[in-house]
Amino acid sequence: MKVRNFRSRISLGDMKHRSRFRRNLCSDPFASAALLAFLLLSSGAPIEAQTRAKPARSRSRAGRVQTGLDVLEAEKFAPLRGKHIGLITNHTGLDYQERTTINVLAHAPGVQVVALFSPEHGIAGHSDEKFSSSKDASTGLPIFSLYGDHLRPTDEMLQGIDALVFDVQDAGVRFYTYTSTMAYCMEEAAKRNIAFFVLDRPNPLNGDIVEGPMLDAEKTSFVAYYPLPVRYGLTIGELAQLFNTENHINAQLHVIPMKNWHRNYFFESTGRKWIPPSPNLRTLKGSLLYPGLEILQNAGVSVGRGTEAPFEEFGAPWINGEEVAAVLNAKSLPGVHFVNQPFIPVSGLYAGQHCGGVGVRLTDRFALRSMRVGLEIAAELHKKYPDHFDATKILLLLGNDSTIQQLQSGTPVGEIIASWAKDLAAYDAVRRRYFLYK
Repeated sequence: MKVRNFRSRISLGDMKHRSRFRRNLCSDPFASAALLAFLLLSSGAPIEAQTRAKPARSRSRAGRVQTGLDVLEAEKFAPLRGKHIGLITNHTGLDYQERTTINVLAHAPGVQVVALFSPEHGIAGHSDEKFSSSKDASTGLPIFSLYGDHLRPTDEMLQGIDALVFDVQDAGVRFYTYTSTMAYCMEEAAKRNIAFFVLDRPNPLNGDIVEGPMLDAEKTSFVAYYPLPVRYGLTIGELAQLFNTENHINAQLHVIPMKNWHRNYFFESTGRKWIPPSPNLRTLKGSLLYPGLEILQNAGVSVGRGTEAPFEEFGAPWINGEEVAAVLNAKSLPGVHFVNQPFIPVSGLYAGQHCGGVGVRLTDRFALRSMRVGLEIAAELHKKYPDHFDATKILLLLGNDSTIQQLQSGTPVGEIIASWAKDLAAYDAVRRRYFLYK
């Protein structure tokens, strides 16, 4: 592998900003080692309260990460032989040769795929609206929508199925709905004595860092299936195990683990191609900033939807980007730098309107704590623009009343984060029971 290929993979959409990329690479204390040895970068501390702890060095990679689908292929589909399959997947379900899970399983010996099920954004990953059931052009199989009239499979949809297989790339964030779709399908499978298989995939935000407040128990919903922190630090397979036990689903759960994946791997470390799991999570940088910036939108802030850089900028017609960027830079938040960056969204919130904006430059993914970034932005907007920014509206995704109350009362963000420590420590002890990887 040549150096230029390594650089293009870790930069992805950032190549539009080559000079800034080079500066960021040079400022990263591990970048030169990574570039020379093509090694994997490591993560930060496991608990938000330890935000300034130095990351451990990444383990040497024995080879490209093999997803659960790759492992299943290597096992010649033995766990699924003789079964009639319902496949829950989308465009992110690809093997190492970039063949779709649909086509791989449709041609797997001894396996009969009966139906397909699609989560939010559709089987092709392009939709931002609810969608109806349809038919797969390549196989002729029915595609049942789980983001339309139904959020979970019905008796009719599950007819003739004795195993459900889930293969979807998640975002590693509590309010990303793919995890709820998985859990709802597990519940329906458990009711009908249908086996449930999860083909595991990497957590793109790594499996070490746990961040954000815990969801209040009474606030469960489709964007908050179970009380977790916003950034929960588990793979989708590990999360399925936690849901199955802690939420007493009691499904016949089988996780096909990955090979060569370690907890301190960001997605860049996997050797896999990044496939945007939804239309606006286009880049790895955007996916890292997403947990913190996304909470702002319900409070009347554009988070870059309808621009070329979703989740890498925020703004509104009533924001002075230069002033807000200066205040945020004065806080010296680890891993990011803010710049004045006005924009005009072509769709979404404030479509066609000139927004005073702030660009968020990621300088160190190890040090970044995106939830802290999001709360610091929210605190500043609440203070500076109280007539425009309604802090109570970030509750939908943040899911924690105490955090909102502290934010409204002017409690420093550092103290708000410290108030999460006890709950995060308790959660960390629970999640470790379900680790499949070191």
